[in-house]
Amino acid sequence: MFKHQKSSENVDFCGLKNQRFFKSQKHVFWQALILTAFIFTLGVGIGFMIENYRTGKIDKLYIYSEVELLDVKIQSEIFNTGLVNCKESIEKNTKFADKVYDEAKLLERYEDAQRLSESLTLQHQKYDLLRTMVWINSIRIKEKCNASYHNVIYFYQYNNPSIEKIAEQDTFSKALEELKIKEQDNVLLLPIAGDLGSISIEALKTQYEITDLPTVLINEKIKITELTSLEQIERLIT
Repeated sequence: MFKHQKSSENVDFCGLKNQRFFKSQKHVFWQALILTAFIFTLGVGIGFMIENYRTGKIDKLYIYSEVELLDVKIQSEIFNTGLVNCKESIEKNTKFADKVYDEAKLLERYEDAQRLSESLTLQHQKYDLLRTMVWINSIRIKEKCNASYHNVIYFYQYNNPSIEKIAEQDTFSKALEELKIKEQDNVLLLPIAGDLGSISIEALKTQYEITDLPTVLINEKIKITELTSLEQIERLIT
């Protein structure tokens, strides 16, 4: 009888020990779950803060560019009166085009990061329209002032490009960036997304028969849909 009682006490002790173990495991599980949820929420919050900062910065840059664009618009109206200083118009338009090109590269770096909203896409569309207006103004300047610089407009796919398309567009982008560095003010380079559905951009694509993306349009006459080297473009602008 004494041995039987001892065995019973051992069973009770083991059961109590197991209960404590499982209860401890439950506490660890819930603590891990709460910690994971906290870290996830904190990460999402920081992500939104970073994106809001980026969007705010792009907004600020766009406001400055918009002010300069008003100046460009007024300049375009002056063309209609015949009162135009060609040298000044060329310099201002080239400088402004370079500015929006640099801002396009900044926007691209932001878009390469993880996006939690579509706000940057809207910013991109606004900049595309701004660059389109610079292009149209540039066409007028070349017509009125017989300017010798080259309009190089790069239409590319923005929405959901395939891996092959990304690689192809990287080749275009790098070659065009090298071209701009080499030619400086001799080239007015403007990248424009060709698939965001803007009415004006679609109209220009139709006018110049842009059906494939990516496509480089040189001086509103020459189209390149397959690019092998920087020299291929250089031969077309010399």
